[in-house]
Amino acid sequence: MAEPMRKFRGREREKSEYDQKVLDVARVTRVVAGGRRFRFRTAVVIGNRAGKVALGIAKAQDVTTAVEKAVASAKKNLLIVPIKDATIPHEVTAKFGAAKVILKPAKKGRGLVAGGVVRVICDLVGIQNISAKVVSRTTNKINNARATLAAFEKIRMKK
Repeated sequence: MAEPMRKFRGREREKSEYDQKVLDVARVTRVVAGGRRFRFRTAVVIGNRAGKVALGIAKAQDVTTAVEKAVASAKKNLLIVPIKDATIPHEVTAKFGAAKVILKPAKKGRGLVAGGVVRVICDLVGIQNISAKVVSRTTNKINNARATLAAFEKIRMKK
């Protein structure tokens, strides 16, 4: 059976194999001689709920275009996360900028015990049981997301 089609600005588009979640939308300003020029910066996380995840960041004149560009950017740098029994194989910590995260495996049935960005990313990866903590004072969603992805990169499976 073929993938379902969705209408998008007058043209048909296939449904993506990745689920996406917009983490952050910010209106950014450039000051020029005639005044201020506004653009939107979006941070989007995509994942297939089976071990693949990526973060994309893009700017555009309107939010929908920025989201599309961010998704395209994310598809270029997908990360494969090793998942064992719906959790991660071992504890891992990572730091990006001022953001620091700790990810710990959890027993079956425990659920996603994580906050904010880490919870969203773990859900899109397909992890069902994990205990995670953002151990930094920063509330910067992009840095927290990058720290989480850096932690996933450190995970190693036994041969």
